[in-house]
Amino acid sequence: MSERPQSTTPPAKPPESPLALYVHIPFCETKCPYCDFNTYTAIEPLIPSYCDALGREIALWGDALGHPALSSVFLGGGTPSYLPAERIEQVMAAVHREFTVRPGAEITLESNPGDLCDAKLAAYQRCGVNRLSIGVQTFDDGLLRLLGRRHSARQAAHAYILAADAGFDNVSIDLMYGLPHQTLDHWRSTLERTGELAPPHVSMYCLTLEDGTPMQRWVVEGALPDPDADLAADMYILAQETMARLDYRHYEISNWAVEGRESAHNLAYWLNQPYIGVGPGAHSHYASCRFSNIRSPREYVRRLSGDSAAAWRPDRLDSAALASMPVVHEVETIDRRLAMAETLMMGLRLERGVDDAEFERRFGETPLRAYGEAVVELTGLGLLCDGDGRLRLTPRGRMLGNEVFSRFFE
Repeated sequence: MSERPQSTTPPAKPPESPLALYVHIPFCETKCPYCDFNTYTAIEPLIPSYCDALGREIALWGDALGHPALSSVFLGGGTPSYLPAERIEQVMAAVHREFTVRPGAEITLESNPGDLCDAKLAAYQRCGVNRLSIGVQTFDDGLLRLLGRRHSARQAAHAYILAADAGFDNVSIDLMYGLPHQTLDHWRSTLERTGELAPPHVSMYCLTLEDGTPMQRWVVEGALPDPDADLAADMYILAQETMARLDYRHYEISNWAVEGRESAHNLAYWLNQPYIGVGPGAHSHYASCRFSNIRSPREYVRRLSGDSAAAWRPDRLDSAALASMPVVHEVETIDRRLAMAETLMMGLRLERGVDDAEFERRFGETPLRAYGEAVVELTGLGLLCDGDGRLRLTPRGRMLGNEVFSRFFE
């Protein structure tokens, strides 16, 4: 791996460690009708210049932060596995040049089942990828067609087996429930097939009809039925029961894992720790600020090709310096009150809940003192439990999480 010349510019401030790094890959072969992520089709000619620009943004952050240690890297999208393997190697080489990737750090790559092959899997391993997140969604071929997925149920299972045979022992699969025309039997069958494959990590997400997506329009036009919230709740309960029987730990509202295979990268989000996101539309949380990049891949490449990018050398990372970063679009300063509410909301998503002592060390008061009225009310309603120095959601509270979280932002 080639060495990058050392910058003479000192870091803007001592890095907030550990840091998590998100790398956005906006390319897809096809766009799923339910997806509202910042992803694009038919722009493949942009891939080489995009990966070059991504390397330049990674270098800017490496210099500005003093080349800090990374606890995790997540290549998401979009479809990172759609890129030629050498482009993933190029991006990861930039990450290793500009940051200190801790030994054993979790490095995840999102993939579609149909993209995986022996050659790509070997390339991923060469550049340090040690965890795959495979977008299965369902093991029902009819529902896969409805979702616009390019793979079959058989291909999905084969992709997981292929990854395991290649030596990946940390693989997650994504599943979706609450889909139009999806029955409880459909969902039970998918859960049973998941149990047969026994991946170490499973994420399950209820379909959300996002404004402006084709699927949302089809429902409005009557081409698809409205989602059945009661049926989706039954599916969630079935998932809890099935995964418990299979000895998975329900460590987060939408995530199950065998012991030791919880997502380290996502835990950084849920614990409200600092992270940097690179690529168009990527979000970051650092230095008491939340900020996001411009969304257009072409404009992203253009801005990182100019002299202004090379000249960005902040002597401190405050909101003004972040706003002057060539591809940053919006910056929001997070005050203490908002940080407290967000830490509580995200922490309650976890099985372990929010530790009173940790919260007090960070903010100078316990959750009960800061939100006494809400905590007492929600506990009385059976949605929260407060004991053993931790505040947690009850099983019923997990079903009504959004209602619980909203109370801390009033």
